[in-house]
Amino acid sequence: MMNDPKFFQFEAEFIESMHCIPMIVRMKLDSCGVKLKLSHWNKFEKSECQTLIEMPCGTTEEASAYREFLQNMILQKTGEAAKELAIAANPPWLDETIIPENLQSKALEFKVKVTLSQWQELKPLQRFALIKLSSPSHESKNFLPALKEFKITT
Repeated sequence: MMNDPKFFQFEAEFIESMHCIPMIVRMKLDSCGVKLKLSHWNKFEKSECQTLIEMPCGTTEEASAYREFLQNMILQKTGEAAKELAIAANPPWLDETIIPENLQSKALEFKVKVTLSQWQELKPLQRFALIKLSSPSHESKNFLPALKEFKITT
């Protein structure tokens, strides 16, 4: 599973045990509008986690199916549905023309400036990861490792 391109190197310490929600699932959660708590994730079997990793969520129909599948799983494990969130019409990780201000500020803390050409070369999942890791509410210990992994360093 560690060679799976769906995961980043900075996630390696927790991917095998699945004790944290991987970025690929977090992006799907934002795409389908479900607030999955870590306590919910930790109730899932490894095979259920793998299903959430593999299940498509790229189109409106897929996101709807993903949300329904996930909500049913959460309801089955916890007895209550997860909170639903608004889905961004134009998610920032899909916009190749604008580097989010939070991300640029966080990068500058590490004396790194993300250029527009670097931003544009990233895949949407990489941009998503950097956006999440640069969020003020997120523990950002993996931000610098992500920058290095994505070859964005000075």
